[in-house]
Amino acid sequence: MTLDRKFLLCGFAYAVAGMGLGMYMAASHDHSLFAAHAHILLVGFVVSFVYALIHKLWLPGAAGRVAGFQFYLHQLAALAMAVGLVLLYGGKVPEAVIGPVLGLASLGVLIALLLMAWMVLRSRD
Repeated sequence: MTLDRKFLLCGFAYAVAGMGLGMYMAASHDHSLFAAHAHILLVGFVVSFVYALIHKLWLPGAAGRVAGFQFYLHQLAALAMAVGLVLLYGGKVPEAVIGPVLGLASLGVLIALLLMAWMVLRSRD
């Protein structure tokens, strides 16, 4: 499976999770997880969708080690961020415990973004 398709399918999974969380919050009238909802949709769905477009339009056939590492780094970091924010704002884990995990997840998302930018800058188009 190509990376553009992998990013697209992962993005759709995040969209379903984020929209499901939004529907849960609306039905329960408890919006305490709004930050997790926003991050799941933006970092999970939107960024994955943008990466899918970049791979399709500017990086066709990119399947090297850097591209594969960037894919898995983004997906792992986005998932850790989503779960961490749900645990934090759901009151399940104190900030002192989950804060470092969220910091590492944020750093992972940033490094994945920088790797994507580097791959685009290196491309011939």
